[in-house]
Formats: sequence, C-alpha cells, structure tokens
Amino acid sequence: MAILIKTPAEIAKMRISGIALRQVHDALAPHVVVGASTMDLEEIAVAKIAELGAKAAFKGYHGYPSALCTSINEEVVHGMPNAKRVLKDGDVLSIDCGVIIDGFYSDAAVTYAVGTASAQTQKLLDVTKASLEAAIEQCQVGGRLFDISATVQEMCEAAGFGVVREFVGHGIGRSMHEDPQVPNFGTRGKGQRLKAGMVLAIEPMINAGGPEVKVLKDGWTAVTIDGSYSAHFEHTVAITKDGPLVLTR
Repeated sequence: MAILIKTPAEIAKMRISGIALRQVHDALAPHVVVGASTMDLEEIAVAKIAELGAKAAFKGYHGYPSALCTSINEEVVHGMPNAKRVLKDGDVLSIDCGVIIDGFYSDAAVTYAVGTASAQTQKLLDVTKASLEAAIEQCQVGGRLFDISATVQEMCEAAGFGVVREFVGHGIGRSMHEDPQVPNFGTRGKGQRLKAGMVLAIEPMINAGGPEVKVLKDGWTAVTIDGSYSAHFEHTVAITKDGPLVLTR
C-alpha cells in the first residue's frame, strides 16, 4: 500500500481544515440535549460549515445524504440524521463529521451522553475517549502502526468492552480514506513503521457488550448485534518529528 507522506506545508493546510472541523463540533455541543432531533444538529452543522467556507466531506460520499453521521445508542457508526430521531434522557449520541478546506480533509467524532448517563454508559465513554488519547501518544516516528491499534484494544478489552472489527481508522489527506487502514485491534511491534508526514484518522469504535456489528437495510447504519450501546471518538493526527500533532483539537 502506498502511504502518502504530507509535507509540512500540506500538514499546515490540514490543520486549517482540522480547526474548522473543531469549530463545527463546538457549535453542535450545546445543542446535544433532550428533545433535539438529529436533523436539528445536521442543520446547525450545515450552516456552520458554510459559514466557515468549508465543504461537508461526508455529503455525497458514496451517495451518503448528510453532512453528519449521528449514531444513537446501539448504532455504532453511519447513523443518518432524521427529524423523527429525537434525543431522550439516557441516550448516547456519536457525532462524526468531516470537512474539506483547500482540498484537504479532516475527520473527527465525539460521543455525548444525553441528559443523565448511567455509570456503565459513562465508563464506556470515558474509556473509549482515553483509549483514543493513549493511541495518539503512540504516533511516534519509528513506532509501528499496530502499536496504535493494540493500545486501543488493550485498554478497552481490559475494561470489559468489545472492540469493533469491521470498521477501522484510516489515512487521510486529499482524500477522505487513504492508506493505511488503522484497526483498533492488533499486535504490538507489528505493522508498518510510522514516518514523519503520515496523517491518520484514529477512531476507536467500542461497544459496551460484544464486538459484533451488522449494517441495517438502509445500507449505512451499523448497529451492535447484542443491542449494547456503542461509543466512537476520533481525531485526525499528523506524525511529526516532534511527536503527534492533533489537527482536530
């Protein structure tokens, strides 16, 4: 697989894209409340992306209809915004979004507890988010790709959670999905050497129950087979000689 190495100038452009995407997520966060519909959130995102002079990366991608993926409870990824999907107390909602600025993509996801979360739900969110942060720390020149993967797997399985196999992180740049794939499971010390200029979208997708998922009839929405809740956190990260640079912070 040909991994595209980005120049410092290209990474600087990706940082601009990443900052814009963070502004979209920041605009959405106050509206993740009981009674909001996922279409309400979509409309806020579309307006913010336009205001920033960016382009929605997901809309039209392989025919996907929306700027956001809004996945509730047992939905793992690729849930589609819908005016009839109204958030209830105790729900979890993952919002995944990507934007394009000046030809460069950024991709990031956040999972929210809506209203009051159970202790188990809060633990799922906390561990998934912590596994992303720990995985980012593995983005060091000379390290191995699966050091990132193993870090997520070890942390999340130690907490009793299921690590999704069917969906993985990915390289990113002038395309949404580039090589390499970045699974959330793997063996330390294996996989490609990490080099300065690689940019990866790292995205743990972790289930409260088993790891198995299936895609619904809509062709997009992936759900847990056992109906357990799922969490998803994602950042776009550049590997530099000075360590990981999180472009979507």
